[in-house]
Amino acid sequence: MKKFFYIFFLFSITSSNFIYSKPIKIGLGSCLDQDYPQPIWQSIKEEDLNYFIFLGDNVYGDTPSGSLRKMKSAYDKQKKVLPDFLDDISIFSIWDDHDYGINDGGADYRFKRKAQELYIDFWDIPKEDDRSNRDGIYFSKNEIFFDKKFKFIFLDTRFFRSKLKGKKSNYVENIEPGATILGDAQWMWLENELKNDFDFLFIFSSIQIIAKDHRFEKWSNFPKERVKLFELLERFNDKTMFFSGDRHRAGIYRKNGIIEVTSSSMNKPGSFFNETDNYLVGKTYSQENYSVLEISENTIQIKIKDVNGIELDTVVHKY
Repeated sequence: MKKFFYIFFLFSITSSNFIYSKPIKIGLGSCLDQDYPQPIWQSIKEEDLNYFIFLGDNVYGDTPSGSLRKMKSAYDKQKKVLPDFLDDISIFSIWDDHDYGINDGGADYRFKRKAQELYIDFWDIPKEDDRSNRDGIYFSKNEIFFDKKFKFIFLDTRFFRSKLKGKKSNYVENIEPGATILGDAQWMWLENELKNDFDFLFIFSSIQIIAKDHRFEKWSNFPKERVKLFELLERFNDKTMFFSGDRHRAGIYRKNGIIEVTSSSMNKPGSFFNETDNYLVGKTYSQENYSVLEISENTIQIKIKDVNGIELDTVVHKY
């Protein structure tokens, strides 16, 4: 009996160490149309993820008028086609314009509070959650992996955002006094979140933060907000990573030592034109894609993969 107990105890310790030493794997993706086939989930399932993060445009329920008549049915259909394995892992999400309610929409969207109600209902966000009791869907999570503290910041780049300048898909800088992406309340919240102690900071934004040279939506359409964000993060540059969606193309960017991985689209590939950027590392990928953020004991690795799980690009940070 004692011998059996010793063997069982030894096995338990060995098993525990093995489980603890396995990398934490976080999947990321955006732009998932409920009316299009979703074969990419088979490759994502094979990743054996611990988490999946939806980076926006998680359904396409917007209309040109801004009416939400399509949003509820879009969510209902998406709920039926999302794979069952997602029920067994942790899910986080932010929204972008197509699950906000109007293309390229911002603070002046008149149905935004109703859109937030639909979002909260679809993602089963509890009543006691801050998102159920305030404007905007921004939130944070704190996790400990391999004795390191990881802070996850999920931003809302829609609810408070000032009007875009220029013509659609050919936007120019909005330098008006008070022009904002996050709004006063969210900025104050973000500053308070950064007062907490952490070893690594992951910031999730539906629109790109670093990329600057393309003519579509991006943080640099509001240059003062972008500068403010980088100044706020300056003391965390060596421990910060950005993640974004929206673009229907994937890529890796770097500024001030901060890496941004854009992961888009899961089932609506973008136009196959060449695109470059002063901050782009390598090239962009317009085919269907997702990303995997893998955290191990001394390495953070992000891989961009295509619909078949074939690696397109990767970036590694050792600590």
